Amino acid sequence: MSSCAYDYSDLNTAALELTSDHEELKASLRRFAMENLRPASIELDKMKPEDVIKEGSLYWQNMRKMHELGYHTLFVPEEYGGIGLDPVSIHIFMEELAYASVGFAVAAGVDCFPSFMANLTVSDHPELEHSIIRPFVNDMECRNTACWAITEPAHGSDILMAGTPYFHNPNISHQVVGKKVGKNYIVNGQKSAWVSCGPTASKAALFFGVDSSQGMAGGVIAIVDLMQKGVSRGKPLDKIGQRELPQGEIYFDDAVVPEDFVLCDAEAYEEMSSLILGVANAGMATYALGGARAAFEETLTYSRERIQGGRPLCDHQAVQYKLANMFIGVEAARQMSRSVMNFNLTCFPPRTEYSIASKVFCTKTAFDVVNDGVQIHGGYGLSKEYFIEKLFRDIRACMIEDGSNDSLTIAIANHILFGDTPY
Repeated sequence: MSSCAYDYSDLNTAALELTSDHEELKASLRRFAMENLRPASIELDKMKPEDVIKEGSLYWQNMRKMHELGYHTLFVPEEYGGIGLDPVSIHIFMEELAYASVGFAVAAGVDCFPSFMANLTVSDHPELEHSIIRPFVNDMECRNTACWAITEPAHGSDILMAGTPYFHNPNISHQVVGKKVGKNYIVNGQKSAWVSCGPTASKAALFFGVDSSQGMAGGVIAIVDLMQKGVSRGKPLDKIGQRELPQGEIYFDDAVVPEDFVLCDAEAYEEMSSLILGVANAGMATYALGGARAAFEETLTYSRERIQGGRPLCDHQAVQYKLANMFIGVEAARQMSRSVMNFNLTCFPPRTEYSIASKVFCTKTAFDVVNDGVQIHGGYGLSKEYFIEKLFRDIRACMIEDGSNDSLTIAIANHILFGDTPY
């Protein structure tokens, strides 16, 4: 028997200390994701972006399957028809989907964002239950899909820097702006090509400016109908990784947003932005974990099968050293991302700096893991014949999505130096 015949999957299960319900959920999600999302993501990766979003494509087929199973209600409480998962179950959900396909995992996450945000404010705006939340929950045909429209051509990570001095600089303000006219906001401007599910969504959780004198802090968050005549879209983005995840520009030309669909005004905008970023970054950390686990397991399998120097790769001490570091990275990322998600989904207000730290650490760790995976694969790691090549591209994108790691690290420093983080 080879010296590397160890079965990683056994420890992967035991180390999580899961309940029987968690185990059942994990097994069910893994079976679905590996039977459906993994093969679809590989095929979609080869296609032109325009073909990915065509009606009847593998993208739509799998998004519909997730709607049919209720996966789109991940963040919707049971009282409104959602699946009502606890924080550990949410973490399992995100990791298992991302293990099969990081792109589909992100798509499933942003799909539920408007309903999640509506749920946060439904006590103050009860009409949102029947106008936004229930129609989305009841959509089994994937006709009512959504996105999170925040990034702009001139504003990437700076639009996410709530809690920092930059956020209040009047020289840095929104490109998508709204003007109150009667009981509506009239919205104009452009969101950039990085809007996940932007080319396919029928609704958006839209962040736009209303008071440039407050800088980025002078904003509003609202649910906007993307099917109205005041909205148009650019071509879907042709990008390096996560190609199964459609991304693209959205243009607003006198688009109408009824005041009943406004989730928060400028007074609460910074706090709500911070809260949303906390959830998004905790999610991105977990997506990166799923991708890192896939990279490790792909490499472990390859190292057992590939013969080099007359014996399996994994019998060579240098390869064992890399495998051990990959294992350490995956387990460290799981523990950090799971504990942060559990904390911030049960604590109000959430401590956004911990979610940011989790995102920065887990995405960087995931990249280190997949980079070692490519190295162990050698020349084959550069070939599209092997899944590790796609994982390398997919995970690299995680270090920029939901705020670049560089800018987010500065945000952490601001929390430590000027906020109430206990250090």
